Amino acid sequence: MRLVELGIIGVLSLACLSGCQSAYYSAWEKLGVEKRDILVDRVEDARDSQEDAQKQFSSALEEFSALIEFDGGELEDVYDALNAEYKDSKAAADDVSNRIDKIESVAGALFDEWETEIEQYQSASFKRESAAKLRETRRRYQTMLDAMRRAESRMEPVLTALNDNVLFLKHNLNASAIGSLQGELNTIEGDVARLIDEMKQAIAESDAFIETLQK
Repeated sequence: MRLVELGIIGVLSLACLSGCQSAYYSAWEKLGVEKRDILVDRVEDARDSQEDAQKQFSSALEEFSALIEFDGGELEDVYDALNAEYKDSKAAADDVSNRIDKIESVAGALFDEWETEIEQYQSASFKRESAAKLRETRRRYQTMLDAMRRAESRMEPVLTALNDNVLFLKHNLNASAIGSLQGELNTIEGDVARLIDEMKQAIAESDAFIETLQK
């Protein structure tokens, strides 16, 4: 069962408000939830947010394509629709970034704890085995994180282009203005395609990393 971090707010509220990560994780550990569990949950959340972002950016592209093909109607409605898609895309991008940041936070705490506990082994073989497992987990984690950050970086060009076009339309609500945006479509299509490809890769790496942690 996946961990729901919004649950048991009363137990964790003081730790969250204090900003002390060690107190936060200690509170969860008292409930039987380890850092590894939290990391898995956060990776799953980031993966899901990337899937949502893919859909949202595709929706924005569809709206922009419809704008270019505008053939009568209320220009104000066209502007409002594209502006709404931009805002939703920006919110989706922010959610992805926030969830990746949360992954880094708990991963750092987990790896630090793991390193400390390795030194507590009296058995040399157990120590070697645990150290090898840590190195492999860190390697897979870094591969996943790099993929996530690459996908994250692909969102900015799309957001910038959408925002530019929304601002241009805001002050130029006429058919000729829409005609002047036609050259933007190919660029945005290419950026969205690259974004989706990178997100698919990041999602695949997320699933692989989760599998590594659950072995």
